Amino acid sequence: MPSIDPPAVALLALAAFGVLGSNSSISIAAVALLLLRVTKLHQAFPWLERYGLSVGIVVLTVGILAPIASGSLDVRAMYASIFHWQSLAAVVVGLLVAYLGGRGAALLAQQPTIVAGLLLGTILGVAFLRGVPVGPLIAAGILSLLLGAK
Repeated sequence: MPSIDPPAVALLALAAFGVLGSNSSISIAAVALLLLRVTKLHQAFPWLERYGLSVGIVVLTVGILAPIASGSLDVRAMYASIFHWQSLAAVVVGLLVAYLGGRGAALLAQQPTIVAGLLLGTILGVAFLRGVPVGPLIAAGILSLLLGAK
């Protein structure tokens, strides 16, 4: 009788939670990692563990900056509105989120066992609170404040 592969079962569970919670990002990521695992491409895992978060942040940043690059966001209008109170509030919130994201990345590196809880919370938030699945890193940052982690 073949033995059960616990990491594969965990990835399948995460993929299922992603599908149930309408969180395609988690489903796609879990299935991609599962495919790497079952095709015996284990040499990719150390690289992903070391650089995956950084690569993901670069891809996310490209997506955020794309409207500037494509010209669909008028740069002159953006500069003209920079001193409006809403833009200044956005700068403050952006600073806070970047700070929390940094704390979250550090906490995830120090305590990778909390990833499952953060993912489950994100999936539940998407499924039941009509949230958007961008929260695990910021959630980890908030958790780091609650835990007093550095």
